[in-house]
Amino acid sequence: MARYIERAESIARLLDVGRRMASLLPDPEGAASEWASTIEAAGCEASFQARYEVADAPSVIRHLVRDADNPSSIVASLGTVRSNARAVRTALSADVWDAVNSMWLETQALRDEDFTTEGLPRLLDWVKERSQRFGGAVANTMLRRDAYWWVRLGTFLERAENTARLVDVKYHVLLPRAEGVGGLHDYYQWAAVLRAVSALRAYHWVYRDRLDARRVAELLILRSEMPRSLLSCTSQSRYYLERIRDGSPGTTSTALITDTADTAADDISATPFAGSGTLESTSVALALALEESLQHTTVEEIFAGGLHEYLTEFITATNAIGLEIRREYL
Repeated sequence: MARYIERAESIARLLDVGRRMASLLPDPEGAASEWASTIEAAGCEASFQARYEVADAPSVIRHLVRDADNPSSIVASLGTVRSNARAVRTALSADVWDAVNSMWLETQALRDEDFTTEGLPRLLDWVKERSQRFGGAVANTMLRRDAYWWVRLGTFLERAENTARLVDVKYHVLLPRAEGVGGLHDYYQWAAVLRAVSALRAYHWVYRDRLDARRVAELLILRSEMPRSLLSCTSQSRYYLERIRDGSPGTTSTALITDTADTAADDISATPFAGSGTLESTSVALALALEESLQHTTVEEIFAGGLHEYLTEFITATNAIGLEIRREYL
């Protein structure tokens, strides 16, 4: 439930970046490449190419917003959120259920004009607002026990992956040519990325200087005080995984169905984000290794090895944590 509502918000933020960047370009070809990069960043390139010939604004909006056959589209994700919420309704507070159910009912009332290029900004703002309402209901009304921990875990795992994709689409896909870096167009592109994650003011607060690619990457990857950074999301994921593993007084924690610490050590050593130490839960060990790697990495090291390569490895490591959680608990 939590992963899909975070995915809907992330797709909305990704589309917001694509829309802003496409509007900055005077030529149709450039705008088309912006929409194509949005599809690639969303991880929906294969499903899109199977149904559409050209990555223009109408086709990309349709596929990522209202296509029921695309499980990652906003409308499909919100439908999955409600379905999963109904399955665990007794574990949710009334406010959380109301936030989910009203969001789904409002989705059913959307009209064709809401899915046009002109109506897209209002729709994206609505998705982000409803997702924030859900997060507020979770934070303010749910008991701090296993149901709450699972919701938070799903949120941060999904957010980490989508932040990595968002940074990657700007730096790797949109600017393959070195002459674009540092120019006025580059400035507005990075500003669009920061606005999409509500971090433009945070950037100026932290750095008090003009936009710079390395600093933007550092803010969204390595700064723990930035709530959507890779380090912050990974730390939160590790924290809630430990809560799920350990349980709490008066609650029954989900039993682990996992191998010993030896398996965890083998899995960690095989990933590019290798860390030290092993734990009885492989998913916790993987999350801790990823967190430690981020804590001991500098933005200079990331760029030296390639930002795209680093983000690709991070997404792979995050997916490995999700698969291990599924094996251990689900």
